[in-house]
Amino acid sequence: MELFRNAKAVRLRNVHNKYLTAEEDEESVTQDRNGSSKSARWTVEFVDNNNADSIIRLKSCYNKYLTASNQPFLLGMTGRKVLQTLPQQRLDSSVEWEPIREENQVKLKTRYGQFLRANGGVPPWRNSITHDIPHRTITQDLILWDVDVVEIVVQSPAPKPPPPLVPPSDSIASEESNSPSAHPSSKSASFSRQESGDSLGSSPPKGDDGRLIYYSVADENGEIDEGVEALCITFKGNGVEELTKRLEEETGIEDIVVCTRSPLNGKLYPLHLKLPPNNATMNVVVGQSSSKVARSFPKPVMSL
Repeated sequence: MELFRNAKAVRLRNVHNKYLTAEEDEESVTQDRNGSSKSARWTVEFVDNNNADSIIRLKSCYNKYLTASNQPFLLGMTGRKVLQTLPQQRLDSSVEWEPIREENQVKLKTRYGQFLRANGGVPPWRNSITHDIPHRTITQDLILWDVDVVEIVVQSPAPKPPPPLVPPSDSIASEESNSPSAHPSSKSASFSRQESGDSLGSSPPKGDDGRLIYYSVADENGEIDEGVEALCITFKGNGVEELTKRLEEETGIEDIVVCTRSPLNGKLYPLHLKLPPNNATMNVVVGQSSSKVARSFPKPVMSL
């Protein structure tokens, strides 16, 4: 909750390096890379009850609230839609979120135990926002959000104390020796406290977030639509097996093979063993093991 304290407006960034965004239809909520847009700005309201320090509401630029609806995102799936709404009668628990801190990030939990989730993968999952309970360890990153405070609450200044009574003339010299002007360090300390107060709301420094993996999905013929922008994830591991499982979750495709394109001849080769060191950014291609992209590997297979 400390990440929201003194915050008047925030942006929420997910594991895909995209921001929670209110769409122009004033109903949908999606993800977008443009964090400077007004649609990525959410006003923070604290719920006025006994749990005021732990429950918030988030209002979009269209003056509608981030809402955990009961509408299923896809029939047969557990995730439910997250929308912008403005309840007609009164604000109920569907617009209330409990921030749960995870180091320098937060999870946003509904009153019924679901979490705000940023989905990845192929359409219709790509860029969608739902709320549900992730059961697999690999999906835990999808419910983590970085909080960027873009506006802080300006505290009202404390009332000034009444001026002191004029002291007798024989005590003026004594008081002048103890006045703040006689001690420059007092002004310096006051200025330091002011600087500290002005820094409220700045985002906490981020640690090592791992490497960026840009990936494209090949079709059954092993072809890639060059007109489609490559997707991106942040990956902290070094093992190809771990990366494969992560990309299966992101794409929703099972039994995949992760490939890289040779700079020499442009052909695709499967990744093996470990990824390059130093968290270097990578570009990979994802295809199913049974597809043409896997059958086209040259023999012997080159290990990277």
